[in-house]
Formats: sequence, C-alpha cells, structure tokens
Amino acid sequence: MKTVFEKTKGLTDAITHYCPGCTHGISHRIVGEVLEEFEVLGKTVGIASVGCSVMSYDYFNVDMVQAPHGRAPSVATGVKRVLPDNIVFTYQGDGDLAAIGTGEVVHAAARGENITVIFINNGTYGMTGGQMAPTTLLSQVTQTTPKGRDKHNDGFPIRVCEMLSTLEGVVYAERTALDSPKGVMQTKRAVKKAFKSQIEKKGFSIVEILSTCPTNWGLTAVESLKWVEKEMTEYYPLGVYKDKTDKGVF
Repeated sequence: MKTVFEKTKGLTDAITHYCPGCTHGISHRIVGEVLEEFEVLGKTVGIASVGCSVMSYDYFNVDMVQAPHGRAPSVATGVKRVLPDNIVFTYQGDGDLAAIGTGEVVHAAARGENITVIFINNGTYGMTGGQMAPTTLLSQVTQTTPKGRDKHNDGFPIRVCEMLSTLEGVVYAERTALDSPKGVMQTKRAVKKAFKSQIEKKGFSIVEILSTCPTNWGLTAVESLKWVEKEMTEYYPLGVYKDKTDKGVF
C-alpha cells in the first residue's frame, strides 16, 4: 500500500499535553517537517519558552534549551553566537514574547541576530488560566477582563509583526493563521522561508502564527477556528510584513 503521510522525524513520539482543538500541535508538525526537509535536525537547537509551549523540549526531535520566561531570544542569541553554523529557533507564545519578553525580542531583532522566531499568538495567557495578554482583542472576555478588554483601561493589542518589521535587523516577518488547510499550507511556506533565510545567514526572521485556545476562549474546536478567521484576522491581518531575503547576506 502506498504511504500518503508519515510523521515527521522532526518530532519525537511523545504524546503532547495540549488541549483538544489547540493548534500548537500543527505548528510543531510544521516546524519539524521543515527542519527535516532542510536536513538540519542534527544541527538545530530550539529554545523553549514559558507558557503552554514550555514542554516543547519533549516534542521537537532536536537539541532543546529551556529559557526563563520571556528570555528565549537572549538565550538563542548566546547559542547562535557560540554555534554560528547551527540552526537556532525560539518557540514562544504571546504572553512570553509580547509581554515579559518584549525587550528581548525587540533588541534581538534590532541587532539582526541570525535566528528564527516562531511566535504563537492565541490572544491569551493559556497555561495560567486565560488571563488577558498583550495580544487580547478589544472587548475580548478573559479571566482578568470579565467585561471585555477596554482600550481606556487596558490599552490596545500589540501587533508584533508590524512592530518588528520597522527594525532594520529584521529580514523576514510574516503573519499566518492555522484556521484552515490553506492557512496550514501558507504557514509551512512562511516557516520554510524563515528558516531558509537563517540557513543563508540573512538575519532575523519571525513567523507569527494565529492559533486557537478553545479551553480559555470557552469555545469548541470548530468555533475556535471560526474565531481566528472572523475576529483575529480582522485586527491581525495576514501577510508578509517584511521580506529582504533576496538582498544578500545581512
């Protein structure tokens, strides 16, 4: 019988802890597939963040380092400078990257560190119970905004791709969504381009992936996908925000 699909060698056989309907697993698979296709599994170092992704070191079949909360870009910087020929990536959620770790990712991007950031944006602090995150939408109900996020009290959600794309050190920034098969395929293309730019020593790359959190959103898996499509993409438009990958070495 012809094999039509195989699990990527980029992932271990560990059973993930993610909730039903969460798209972290799809993101993992995409990253694993891309690293396998580039044949760099044996020379890749991943940096695990704090959040729902904290146990990603059990899931990616590469060398992994656990970083303190928000510090993944700083740890990645150190690893990459010691091992410049290795592939180094961070895997971070919005509470980790866009809150406590904002300074780390901004300055790693400004320096043009030749690393790849995989940024999972589900608009909430998933691991700790669904509190408001920097990416929580206006009027979105969370554990700490029971009446919805209010711009007067809580400010506006941060658009990370748009912000980082203004920095000269960033060579590639794209936002995708895992709300459909088309979105999954586009996400893989973006992740592949981000890692390719690192392999070619171009500079800092980031892929922001709009993801689901059915448990903390209080929605079913199907409803969560529709929420990403209808609500999240309205405030977080999909697309390429910066692409200097054809400009030569940074």
